[in-house]
Amino acid sequence: MNRTSCKLWLLAALLPILVACGSTPLSKHYVLTAPDSALPTGTSPALGIGPVSISGYLNRDALVHRENGNRLVVSSTERWAEPLEEGIIRVVGLNLAGLLDTKNVRRYPWHPARAPVYGVKLSILEMNAASDKVNLVVDWLVYRAADATTVESHLSRRTEALPVGADNADTVVRLYSEMLYQLSEDIAAAIRRAETEGTKAAP
Repeated sequence: MNRTSCKLWLLAALLPILVACGSTPLSKHYVLTAPDSALPTGTSPALGIGPVSISGYLNRDALVHRENGNRLVVSSTERWAEPLEEGIIRVVGLNLAGLLDTKNVRRYPWHPARAPVYGVKLSILEMNAASDKVNLVVDWLVYRAADATTVESHLSRRTEALPVGADNADTVVRLYSEMLYQLSEDIAAAIRRAETEGTKAAP
């Protein structure tokens, strides 16, 4: 085989690969967000976020969509820019810092000598989008970090309708962020109740 024939053969072999690479859609990366708000100035109550667990089918870098009941579709182009667990810890921490006006927020695990007053445990059971709605199901627990006693615990389900024709990842991630803020409001309310009851019980 002469040099010219060899080059033509190599080009023919590589052409399908080059075409496939050129036609692969580019991935889009998304992050959960917290509302813009003034930076907290207080240091009380001291909060800890975690531990946080995520259902196995969600624990991946791709967004998950639900189709026809039990069928899930894992997107090949819509991806989280950070591990989902990290994003949830970050956003819930920012939300609670703003809602409770405390900058004393840390993530689990923390040093036993510097344990916060309250810990927030989250178990993300569902977080997926169907053609007409977005779902978030979270089992959450507020506990006293010093001795792990439960303050309040709830199973929270939230559903937001997707506008017609707006079943895109931008809208889905925005709704996830809004639902996490609503969840944070419930958690903040539980902590406020615990603080009020603690004040009443104090001599």
